[in-house]
Amino acid sequence: MSSTKPTEINFHKVSQVLELAFNDDTRFNLPAEYLRVYSPSAEVQGHGPGQEVLQIGKEDVKITHLEPVGHYAVNIIFDDNHDSGIYSWEYLYQLGAHFDKKWQTYLDRLNESGYTRKTNKLNINNQI
Repeated sequence: MSSTKPTEINFHKVSQVLELAFNDDTRFNLPAEYLRVYSPSAEVQGHGPGQEVLQIGKEDVKITHLEPVGHYAVNIIFDDNHDSGIYSWEYLYQLGAHFDKKWQTYLDRLNESGYTRKTNKLNINNQI
């Protein structure tokens, strides 16, 4: 997996979807909310297993810009001032490959917390 690199990166501002094509011919469309709630930052992931922090109220979060990090990652800046997640190509690949399961896990965690999403506008079908 460490040799997996994007061959194409497109950010669709209106739909707030990051579209990635990889060198193994896979293509993923990752919505801003999904990327924000699964940020690899310590603020979201914690400092070890079981320390993840559930992100609530991110339905309308927007990506303001992307910053390359060397040849291995991208920093995604969100309009809620979250800017500390370094998304490696491998991590983005894993987010795409496991989108359905991870998104359902997030929805289940929200439900367990008693939070109801304000909207169902996230494109669950992983399309632009």
